[in-house]
Amino acid sequence: MYDFERVFSVRDAFRMILTREQIAGIAALARLELTPSEFPVYQESLSRIIDFVGALDACDTTDVVPMAHPLAGLSQRLRPDVVTEEDHHEQYQPNAPLTAAGLYLVPKVIE
Repeated sequence: MYDFERVFSVRDAFRMILTREQIAGIAALARLELTPSEFPVYQESLSRIIDFVGALDACDTTDVVPMAHPLAGLSQRLRPDVVTEEDHHEQYQPNAPLTAAGLYLVPKVIE
């Protein structure tokens, strides 16, 4: 577990403590099942993360120009969009267990 206060020296001015209900809500969204002993650990670490974001939010960025690209004046080289592979569709279709209208049919996974 990271010690955000030691690594990023987050000041107490931004201290926010998440409630047990908020931790339970976050855990439900993340589909985590927390034991009662895990709540304090998650409460402390998530509160420190939010404190760190609060410290970043307090920085003065009025004269900072947003970046459109991390490397100013440079562009990423792109390869041409050309077909380099032959279509083996007809060769692979007979090996599939189920096909219809040129598509592979698979079993339903989500009910």
